[in-house]
Amino acid sequence: MSDDKRATFGSKLSVVLVSAGSAIGLGAIWRFPYIAGKHGGAAFLLVFLLSVFVVGIPAMIAEFAVGRKTRKNAVGAYRELSKKWSWLGYSGVIGSLFISGYYYVIAGWSLEYLLSSMTNTLYSSSQSFTELFDAFQASRRPMIYAVMFIFLTHIIVVRGIKNGIEKASRVMMPALFVILMIMAVRVLFMPNAIEGYRFFLSPDFEKAFSPDTIMMAIGQAFFSLSVGIGCMVTYASYFKNSNNLVSTSFNVSILTLMVSLLAGLVIFPAVFSAGLQPAEGPSLIFITLPEIFNGIPFAALWSSVFFLLVTLASLTSTISFHEVLTAYLSEEFRITRKWAARLVSGVSIVLSILTLTVVFDFNFLSTRITSFVDIYDTVTANVIMPLGAMFTCIFVSWFMKRSFLKEQLSNNGKIKGIFVPIIIFMLRYVTPLFILYIFLQNLELF
Repeated sequence: MSDDKRATFGSKLSVVLVSAGSAIGLGAIWRFPYIAGKHGGAAFLLVFLLSVFVVGIPAMIAEFAVGRKTRKNAVGAYRELSKKWSWLGYSGVIGSLFISGYYYVIAGWSLEYLLSSMTNTLYSSSQSFTELFDAFQASRRPMIYAVMFIFLTHIIVVRGIKNGIEKASRVMMPALFVILMIMAVRVLFMPNAIEGYRFFLSPDFEKAFSPDTIMMAIGQAFFSLSVGIGCMVTYASYFKNSNNLVSTSFNVSILTLMVSLLAGLVIFPAVFSAGLQPAEGPSLIFITLPEIFNGIPFAALWSSVFFLLVTLASLTSTISFHEVLTAYLSEEFRITRKWAARLVSGVSIVLSILTLTVVFDFNFLSTRITSFVDIYDTVTANVIMPLGAMFTCIFVSWFMKRSFLKEQLSNNGKIKGIFVPIIIFMLRYVTPLFILYIFLQNLELF
């Protein structure tokens, strides 16, 4: 399908910002700090950086190639290249559906805390922030805020590629970076912040190369880069033929790394400054960070700025999950984009309500939603995403003609493909074998 028959992103900058928007979300702002806190800070950061370049970027390039070549949704893309591998597209759609089952719930938390900070109600209560968080979970407000976030996402997606997703990303991504920079400068002057920098930037090599840390780092790399669940395949279907897939993947990965690094430079110095623990878990930024803000001047202002950051980061990612599902329904069942988006939003509301209902009404594993979120999070980041990315690498490097990758990476010979042999070697031998070994190691099969 030619570019003029299918919507495409307007510029190279838009391609990077939209793709980075999918990658930069709760994975960088919410998940990265607490996972890094649990796994040694700098030790985890070191392995995470290696994982991005060894497994993340090659997998992203593979998905870009599949999406742009076919210009179809995740399922249609793999089916057009090989009907036997169409299951890989369905895996991506299921992965996006699965992750949205809890992502909107967490995103709703950020919206609640943003509004509570802006109205100063978060800091006017006599309850501790742990009690406030528990009370919030036990109320019906998480359901309301999850639905509100789905509605915000729907408004953007239903407007289409150029007028919706592209325009939103060009505004939200620069705003996200500006806010992060402001917060990073602010925590620099907090007392005892140096301990946080030391924890985050001085690695313990014994922890760094433990199987558990490596597996979690790989999972975080996939989660942060949004590979393995059809997002990059779908977005690449809107790329122009002139877009350089290799440089785009590097630019997106570098931006994602920068955000993750900045998030760590914001959160860990602040945590150590307040004498708190960095391994708080999924609730780190919703309990620990308000406690920190409460001890500095203009607490409500800084809290509002931070949770605006989390909200924007969440929205850039929920847009990508929604788009994977919307494109799939619209193209596979030949319905209008508006109706496809409505169906996706409706299903997302049902999934979010089920998530909250199962946790609270049936006491599934724990009365705290964070336990249920851990299940969603582990299955998505450590199973669905790595396996999806691994099989994509195997598919494009072993089952497609060698000319497929050469043509896509060099734009049919229009640009110099000096990295093509290296990337093909990584996709054939290094990336899939590395993912498989660590995956089996984590299951204690070795």
